[in-house]
Amino acid sequence: MPAKILIVDDEKPIRDSLKLVLDDEGYSTTVASDGEDAFQRLQEDVYDVVITDIKMPRMDGMQLLESASKISPETFFIIMTAYASVKTAIDSLRQGAYDYLIKPVEFDDVIIRVKRLIDFKKLAAENKSLRQRISLGTGFSNLIGRSEPMKKVFDLIKHVAPTNSNVLIYGKSGTGKELVAKAIHHNSNRKEKIFLPINCGAISENLIESELFGHKKGAFTGATDDKLGLFKVADSGTLFLDEIGELPLNLQVKLLRAIEDKEFIPVGGIKSVSTDVRIIAATNQDLFEKTKSGEFREDLFYRLNVVEIKLPSLNDRKEDIPLLINHFIEKYCNEMGKKILGVDNETMKVLLYHDWRGGVRELENVIERAVIFAGKEYLTVNDLSEHIKGNTQLGYPDSLKDALNDFEREHILKTIKKFDYNKDEAAKVLEIGLSSLYRKMDELNIPTKSSKEEENK
Repeated sequence: MPAKILIVDDEKPIRDSLKLVLDDEGYSTTVASDGEDAFQRLQEDVYDVVITDIKMPRMDGMQLLESASKISPETFFIIMTAYASVKTAIDSLRQGAYDYLIKPVEFDDVIIRVKRLIDFKKLAAENKSLRQRISLGTGFSNLIGRSEPMKKVFDLIKHVAPTNSNVLIYGKSGTGKELVAKAIHHNSNRKEKIFLPINCGAISENLIESELFGHKKGAFTGATDDKLGLFKVADSGTLFLDEIGELPLNLQVKLLRAIEDKEFIPVGGIKSVSTDVRIIAATNQDLFEKTKSGEFREDLFYRLNVVEIKLPSLNDRKEDIPLLINHFIEKYCNEMGKKILGVDNETMKVLLYHDWRGGVRELENVIERAVIFAGKEYLTVNDLSEHIKGNTQLGYPDSLKDALNDFEREHILKTIKKFDYNKDEAAKVLEIGLSSLYRKMDELNIPTKSSKEEENK
């Protein structure tokens, strides 16, 4: 559904021109000739954005802004004013307007500002939705799992979320680093403020400083206006710096200062700007090793790494796969209007034994595709993509129970061998009692002694 925009101006040529321009951009626009007319429309319908002149008969733009805030608080306002009334426009920002335009307005500028505002509104709606869905103790949004590795992650989130401490999340691609960051934010005292993600590896080196810290007009070619950096946009909220290991060395110094001093200087600026953001960073690299090679500042590493969360790969928590499969089936059935009850045993075996190099993201894509092509109440091997089907020739156990038992046996045996058959240490790592470990070893036919110990008996 296109965003709905209300254009308010007592000059018909202006409002008609703006309507024509924004209609061409795909928005759903409505016009009003003055504040009273606009207020009536706001009572009858919901608008994403209102673009309004200040000086109008009957009810001016400031009065409309004040009245609308009571009946439509989620509608964002852009104020239009003549150059001589810029002070009034700035006052409107203090009263809750999002932005202002100087008349005569430039249509390209209007398009850019409206798009920016709509994108911000979508992000705010996403954040609100996430807050409503997150519940500590029962799960963290789409962060699904009951395995021991995931229980540890949930426990860390519970402890660190209420604090303002910086967090560094480690994990391979597809492990859910951003989901963890969102869970921390939405269970913190900053949950009513913005969660702002940025991929440090996806922005060119010559632009990322401006993105993070903003710039002043004329700072470089193309800097036609002042720009707020993400550190200021996310003020009082959380800034998620994904792929932090890709941040250039020269910017690491500035980032460190912003974190330590809670202030920064925009590109081309001379005055410091204060900021209060919580930093959550993420990486798939070994940052400690990068500090040794000089590729990452050691002081920044320790400042970011106050609390460390290491995410397990999907291959390290395969007991969560049935849960994730059911979650994704439900998700895509709801989206596509299908009714699928689950997967058959053969398909579950294939999915359990697949090498999930792409992590949870790969699994989700596999299930989405399978739901698209499914013609029965249960997903079958035939619904899977070819690279997944290839695993059907590997000779799996006959039942889902056997498959899960095989995985559990392999995991316990690997852990015991790691501690040289010290069952006390193995039980601690597995987070089960010693008696439970011996019982499982007996049930799964796991030897209690190493082959070397058996030879020396």
